[in-house]
Amino acid sequence: MPLVPPRISRRHALRVLVAVLALLGVLTWWLNPFGKPELQGDLAFSTGARTGVYHRYGQLLEQALGQDMPEVNVRLEPSEGSLENLKRVASGEADFTVATADAVAKYQLDGKHRADQLRGVARLYDDYVQLVVPAGSPVQSARDLRGKRVAIGQPGSGVRLIAERLLMAAGLDPVLDVTPVSIGIDTMPAELEAGRIDAFFWSGGLPTNAVRELSERYEIRLVQLGDLVEPLQGSGSPARFYRTAVMPQDAYRMARNTGSVATLAVPNLLVTRADADPELTEQLTRTVILSRDRVGRAVHAAQLVDLRTAIYTAPLDLHEGAARYYRSVKP
Repeated sequence: MPLVPPRISRRHALRVLVAVLALLGVLTWWLNPFGKPELQGDLAFSTGARTGVYHRYGQLLEQALGQDMPEVNVRLEPSEGSLENLKRVASGEADFTVATADAVAKYQLDGKHRADQLRGVARLYDDYVQLVVPAGSPVQSARDLRGKRVAIGQPGSGVRLIAERLLMAAGLDPVLDVTPVSIGIDTMPAELEAGRIDAFFWSGGLPTNAVRELSERYEIRLVQLGDLVEPLQGSGSPARFYRTAVMPQDAYRMARNTGSVATLAVPNLLVTRADADPELTEQLTRTVILSRDRVGRAVHAAQLVDLRTAIYTAPLDLHEGAARYYRSVKP
């Protein structure tokens, strides 16, 4: 006698179908936690000098993005610094970059190409302005640089912008009262060590590896710049982004300073364009915030990236994709 399969009620069949659909939904979510097709394509990130914090930060962010967006090909592009970075993003040569807030303000103030298309993604960490001299130098303030050979950064760099402003705030003409040397952090330390320059300005996160490594093989000292903050802040619109800051003595343990050093700091912003893909920008913002501790183990300045302050990207409006992320995690 043939076996007759048990009759399945319509209600039971419906329950089974619902359970199967629910299981499929869970599997889909597990395989794709954001509920969207995996992002694909290329992403160009303009960084900075290869020995500077911008480039190292970019390298570590590239690794984090490789885990979070494995189908997106991230390409790092070294640069001279903030002003060149902004030009690249505005023109479409790069998709994302890091630049100081004062450099962004100057780019806007000067009416540079597509300045109105720049958007903020996150406020990252602050750059500290550093004036480095040999330990035995008579220079005690920027005012003592008269007649000296001073490295002030390359023309497209943020440090060049700040160095020239600082010299003017100290009552010095950046061209006539010092011998300006247009080099970057990749060559500044070696030039100081060789005696071909008397001092160099640098603006970067603490510690900057190139300065730290120099201090370990050559006796250097960091010169205070705190006396210039007030006159600098009164010099114009972009200068409103400078604040008084202190470099702790242990920032460079081998430097020949007997205590902390008064200086100024300026925020770094993660920048993109208004037409950047919102989904890509949202995911990149998520990675920036969630990878803070991992990146911060190698780039100490990145430990200061904070969800509570990341949304303050003045003078830039926040990009739509970044705003989506911040709204999604708002308590």
